[in-house]
Order: sequence, then structure tokens, then C-alpha cells
Amino acid sequence: MRVCDCIRCENFPCKDVNKDAYRFPEADIDFDKIKIFMISEAPPSERNDYFYVPGNPFYLQTTVQAFNDAGIEISTMKEILDLGVYITTTIKCGKTQFSISTGTIKGCSDLLEKEINLFLNIKVFLLMGDAAIKSLNYIARRQIGKKVIPGGSTYKIRHQEFYFEEKRVFPSYLQTGKNYLIEKSKRRMIAEDINSAIELVLDKKTLV
Repeated sequence: MRVCDCIRCENFPCKDVNKDAYRFPEADIDFDKIKIFMISEAPPSERNDYFYVPGNPFYLQTTVQAFNDAGIEISTMKEILDLGVYITTTIKCGKTQFSISTGTIKGCSDLLEKEINLFLNIKVFLLMGDAAIKSLNYIARRQIGKKVIPGGSTYKIRHQEFYFEEKRVFPSYLQTGKNYLIEKSKRRMIAEDINSAIELVLDKKTLV
């Protein structure tokens, strides 16, 4: 089943996004096999850079590199899905500025919540960046009355254990785009977080 057939934005209320870059994953997904729910930031402006398009899209390139950095030798989106990892974005339209407004993250968290609810066997959330952290916190406040991830710099809190409805939550850093390729310290931490998630869910020792 395709997520894009299950959920869509009806009225596009956000003012600070590129609606022409609206994206939901169009790949056929076996929802029951997904154990790790990875939330990135925003779709790319160009459709051909998006994770799920055929070929070797740029967002997939840097994500594959993140898994390779974690000692997981994969090269395609299918291999990521076969690991039980689903990748989506916090907001569903492209960014128009460097940062995303709080209102847009909060509003789009309704769509993300519906998306999460399609997957009944999630064991781990990987929150790739501040926008993903904020979005899951909005969802948690609606569902359980409190946020999951406390305020503070990610590098200071990332070694603590966090849970949302008994699912392990890893606050991490954004794995897409050119910045990923040049920020070596963040690459190391992302690799550690992916490694920990894979080990936790698949009982598989990776190479980091």
C-alpha cells in the first residue's frame, strides 16, 4: 500500500512552504514489516531528489551514506525498507527558508500523526533534526499530555533513553543534503544512532 493513497493535505494552510514540492512516499510499503520510523525534515524542492523516486536521488544518497557510516552496507531504498526502516519527513512541502516556523511544524504534525498510525509495529523512532523532535513532541502532547524529548542541545541529551508509548525514541541530526556530507561530528553521531536503532530492533551488531 502507498502512504500517499492513505493521507493527504486537504487545504495547504501553511504560508512558509513550497506547495509545489508537496510529497508523500509513493512506494508500495508493507506497513506490518516496518519497525523503525525515521523522520527527516522536509522534502526537497526538486522531485527527483526525493527518497522514493527511481534512480539515485540526492536525499537517498546521503541517507544511504548515513547507513553505510553505521556499518550497514545498503545502497537502495528497497534495502532500507527491507531492514524494516521507513523514512518520511516532518513537513510535507518543501522549505522556502532555512528554518521552518513553529506553526508549520505544529500544523503538519497532524499529518505526521496520521502517518505514524498506519504503522502498527513501530519499535523505534529516529528523529533526524530539530523539526522532527518538535513534531513528535506536539504529537505526544496531544496523546499523552507531555513532550517526549526535553529542551536542550541534542548532543547533550542524545545518550539518555526516551520513550513514546513504549517505543524507543532517538533524537539525532538531519541526514539529508550537503551539510550531512561536511559535518563530520554530526555524521558520527547519526551513525551511532542508526546503529543503536538497528541493534535494538533487529538484534544485529553493526560495525561502528
